[in-house]
Amino acid sequence: MNEQPSNWVRSDPGVPVIRSVNWGGLKTLYLKEVRRFFKVQLQTIWAPAITTLLFLVIFTVALGRTGRTVMGVPFADFLAPGLIVMGMIQNAFANSSFSLLVGKIQGNIVDYLMPPLSTGELITGLIGASVTRAVLVGLAVWLAMLFWPGVHVTPVHPGAILWFGIMGSMMLGFLGLLTSIWAEKFDHAAAVSNFVVAPLSLLSGTFYSIESLAPAFQAVSHANPFFYVISGFRYGFLDVADSPVQFGGVLLLAINVVLGASCYFLLRSGWKIKS
Repeated sequence: MNEQPSNWVRSDPGVPVIRSVNWGGLKTLYLKEVRRFFKVQLQTIWAPAITTLLFLVIFTVALGRTGRTVMGVPFADFLAPGLIVMGMIQNAFANSSFSLLVGKIQGNIVDYLMPPLSTGELITGLIGASVTRAVLVGLAVWLAMLFWPGVHVTPVHPGAILWFGIMGSMMLGFLGLLTSIWAEKFDHAAAVSNFVVAPLSLLSGTFYSIESLAPAFQAVSHANPFFYVISGFRYGFLDVADSPVQFGGVLLLAINVVLGASCYFLLRSGWKIKS
């Protein structure tokens, strides 16, 4: 009888033999996705940053010069953190909703399915690139606001800024990935962006405190997960929030677990990807 080393792996043709994380493949996918949006950084990073700054200019000129305060802080200071994280989450969605969808439309989706990557590694690479783009947009807006007259964006609770910024970006990254799995053309992704992401972002308390709303509208705002992203991120800069910060942090984590699991099972089943 022939003896073989115990660490040898036998497999039939076509059966994967990588039993641990394929770090090399994961790194390659992540870098591919980052380089894809970074090659057009004027469109994917700087243009969203400028658009966000225009919101700050318009609202501070229209409302900020009257000395208005919200939750005890100047209106410009109240507005700035919400604008930063709103730009982050919208771009996280834009990035993840593009990758698989363009592959399906152009017919090169096989580039994502054939490499020796598990479903979890595929999701990690795509979501990691989306969060990276979100962070770059957030940093660009934050650095510009540091030098903006009359606006103060000095971090007070860096942990809260990181947690809510990353959790919010991951949430929209997962939502974008679900959209790219479901969508069959760019119009479908645009519909989700225009009729789901944009309204929830604008009605999340970015431009106002929900304390000024009627009780019924306050209840609606509390049902909007974007509200907890905005409120928690704002807390990291201003030390004030119009929602329970710890509850919001745990809720976003739970939402990401559900969305991540949904992405995993849909991709693993091949729904609208392999069929």
